[in-house]
Amino acid sequence: MNDLYKYFNAISPIQEDTWDAVKNIFSEYSLKKGEYFIEAGKVTKVFGFLKNGVIRAFYRNKDGVEYNKHFFINNTMVGGYSSLVSNLPNSINQQALTDCELLVGNYQSILDLLDKHQDLERLLRKIAEGYFVDKEKREVEIVLLEANQRYAIFQEEYPQLEQIIPQYHIASYLGITPTQLSRIRSQKK
Repeated sequence: MNDLYKYFNAISPIQEDTWDAVKNIFSEYSLKKGEYFIEAGKVTKVFGFLKNGVIRAFYRNKDGVEYNKHFFINNTMVGGYSSLVSNLPNSINQQALTDCELLVGNYQSILDLLDKHQDLERLLRKIAEGYFVDKEKREVEIVLLEANQRYAIFQEEYPQLEQIIPQYHIASYLGITPTQLSRIRSQKK
């Protein structure tokens, strides 16, 4: 719980009484490698704080081809934000690439606290704004940058992932084939 408290306060400080209310909403949760935190086609009711592990967010088209959108690593929030807000089914999957330890909370329980704890509302707004900025940055990278530039950004943002996850996941995230990734990697040596 201490890591979650630090995470929240780094984004927007929360008061003690707010933390006392919020921490009671969360419970420990584990995912084994390969298990899903959220699945496309299902409505999300919970969100989580990833304490340890790696989760990928990805889309799967009608032909079964998967496109990695994002990787979640230690000390970050996970969940189907669009589904939480809209109460509609997810269009994205989130799957554990390693064994994961999370703190999971019910979204409605957090919403129920907002009227009483305005610092919590500010925190949630700042988290949402951060995700919006990250999403826009990622979209610009995919459209405007060359694959080798996207790979350099990936290495900077996720320095430990290359040793943990399969290369085809990285290639999918970069929007290239595994063969193209191999060429880029060999040119960097």
